[in-house]
Amino acid sequence: MVAAAHLAAAHPAALKLVGSNGQISLGKQYAGRHVLVEEREPGVWVIRTATVIPDNERWLHEPSAAADLQAAMAWSVSHGPADAGLQDTLTRLGHGEP
Repeated sequence: MVAAAHLAAAHPAALKLVGSNGQISLGKQYAGRHVLVEEREPGVWVIRTATVIPDNERWLHEPSAAADLQAAMAWSVSHGPADAGLQDTLTRLGHGEP
């Protein structure tokens, strides 16, 4: 409970007025940021900053993708870069001499 009291002292409550258009200003430091607004009960809101992940990038945040990335990174550490087979690879990709 001490931590919560410390946080409250560091960031005191601010009185805001909801405008006639239904908007509230959180301050310039949050300009352009996404926020998540949760209504816990009528008149009680929790507002948190949020990071939005596009649907087509969500797979990058799945545990299996993280595991695959870790395996690829481990492989790259034990297999340094080399030019061996470079010409064959370029030819196969259509960028080298036939």
